[in-house]
Amino acid sequence: MCESTTTADNRNDISRYKMREQAFILSFEMLFSDTDIDELADNAGDARDEFLSDYALNCAKGIRAHQDEIDALIGENLKQGWKISRISRVSLALLRLAVYEMLYCDEVPVSVSINEAVELSKKYTVKDDSAFVNGVLGSVAKTL
Repeated sequence: MCESTTTADNRNDISRYKMREQAFILSFEMLFSDTDIDELADNAGDARDEFLSDYALNCAKGIRAHQDEIDALIGENLKQGWKISRISRVSLALLRLAVYEMLYCDEVPVSVSINEAVELSKKYTVKDDSAFVNGVLGSVAKTL
């Protein structure tokens, strides 16, 4: 369900990290719009003048389809007193992507999903958010 290796992905030689980064960006954009994923992807591709991988599109669609379950799992693994509404949108998009991968992408080891989310967090968030993302995802991993 999660993995998609297409000729286009191979032809453009997109790394797994880049595909995951694209999925994160789509996940982030979904926080601001109920627009169809394919339309968001078209707009994002046009704006950044880059090819969006099938992996990124499939992850974004999966996140939207399973958002309630993903958010419930994130919420259950927050420290007492925290709610999803308190999480920065960037961190929420990263958490949703990583939890989606952990639940639905059998070919991606849980440790890789966590590590990549932490690395993207270091790139896109403030300093302390990467530790927060790591902690929540580590807690989620223990429940799987």
